[in-house]
Amino acid sequence: MQVQVIKAAPNDKPDLWLAQSRSLAQILVDSVAAGAAIGFMQPLSLEAAQAFWRDTVALSVIQGERDVLIAVENNTVLGTVQLVGNMPPNQPHRAEIAKMMVAPEARRKGIGRALMHAALRTAKGNGKTLVTLDTRTGDVAAPLYASVGFKVAGSIPDFAYDADGQALHGTTYMYCKL
Repeated sequence: MQVQVIKAAPNDKPDLWLAQSRSLAQILVDSVAAGAAIGFMQPLSLEAAQAFWRDTVALSVIQGERDVLIAVENNTVLGTVQLVGNMPPNQPHRAEIAKMMVAPEARRKGIGRALMHAALRTAKGNGKTLVTLDTRTGDVAAPLYASVGFKVAGSIPDFAYDADGQALHGTTYMYCKL
């Protein structure tokens, strides 16, 4: 398995971006259906997921505001994480982890860990010294984040709705000094 970092603007590699964005949209749909707390509600249509990658993520990559890291094995996209580097002027040293997703059928195989290590290397390569993230309090991903060096900064109760809209959950903020 390898982790690719897409830094080039999607317009520079439209075929690669288009092929991967279709797979990324499916992983997003599947992750939300499985209850992932990544900012979307169920049911998430494939069209809405494709629009997110095309209109939001691609634009942000083009503008140099984020890096998209993609785990690929045998030409199959297995997971992704985003590293947002576009911070306020008083935080040029910081980046934020966003939309960490591994295809449900590929979980528990080290893909998330590989993505997180690649994200931290990318952040360091981008001159960042602090990386932050937030995760649903008690989420299964929290031990993964801790295992790659993140520490808990604090929690906020009732931060967002679960993907099914049935209950509110807290969020835990974490940080990693590079």
